Amino acid sequence: MFVAPAGPQPVHNPRIPYLGPIHGGLRDGSSVCVQGSAHKDITRFFINLLCGESESSDIALHFNPRFDGRDRVVLNSCQDGSWGSEEKIHSMPFSKGKTFEMVVMVTSQGYQIKINGKDFFTFPHRIPAERVRAVQISGDVSIQSISVIGGGCPGGPGGNVGGLDGQPVYNPPVPYRSMIPGGMYPKRTIVIRGMVPYGATRMGINLVVSRTRDIALHMNPRVKEGVVVRNNRTGETWGAEDRELCMNPFMEGQYFDMSIRCGNQSFKVFVNGQHLFDFAHRMPFSDIDKLEIEGDVQISYIHF
Repeated sequence: MFVAPAGPQPVHNPRIPYLGPIHGGLRDGSSVCVQGSAHKDITRFFINLLCGESESSDIALHFNPRFDGRDRVVLNSCQDGSWGSEEKIHSMPFSKGKTFEMVVMVTSQGYQIKINGKDFFTFPHRIPAERVRAVQISGDVSIQSISVIGGGCPGGPGGNVGGLDGQPVYNPPVPYRSMIPGGMYPKRTIVIRGMVPYGATRMGINLVVSRTRDIALHMNPRVKEGVVVRNNRTGETWGAEDRELCMNPFMEGQYFDMSIRCGNQSFKVFVNGQHLFDFAHRMPFSDIDKLEIEGDVQISYIHF
């Protein structure tokens, strides 16, 4: 059974225009991630962070690329029906007919916006981010996914689910190494959210026995080869590789939501809501006490 990652779930392939909730609002460290593509005949589109779930709500961030011969991106806010002063950026990070990924991270200074992995602009807060309750997208775009990382309230909508303990970790650096509080046990779940950056070749996710450095589960997506290798290591000796899969969700520019669930006989791994593989235990899972992540990957969220 799929164990849903804690926090709001990604929205895949929504119809445009779109208006959907952000349960629990935003806070410092939260990110709104949008993947999509601009239409070949695009004139404009917009992405709004709304302070309610209706089109008439205050707008904390209005992000509006315009293709009209004077290509630019206009940013603004709207309170009580009145627009604020516009910020105009005469640099167009989007291309007609091309895919894009946009990440809006909430910082104490404002909304830090990245397009295709590059810093674009930081829009200062005019309305507290905690008031944001919805995302609105309209215009000449198609959207592949909308993910909110770090939104939601513990115990409320998007709160903890079974098998998860402790506090989530947001946007950790890679390589990442951390002890697993309480170790592994049946039904214990580890949730990892992240993105495979452009130019990535491979990454590694390891469940480790810290006292021996043995690896109980080595998960090795090889982006260029299109395979996900699974293995274990005892001492310096690797076991037999598992390579067969019906799909590969780890592709350049793609976000992923993964859960690793410990069963009595095997680890069950799900990505983006789909069962990816089972990996039979080759050593006692109760010895595992450490998680390691390395390689070409950006991690947005980890929850034990």
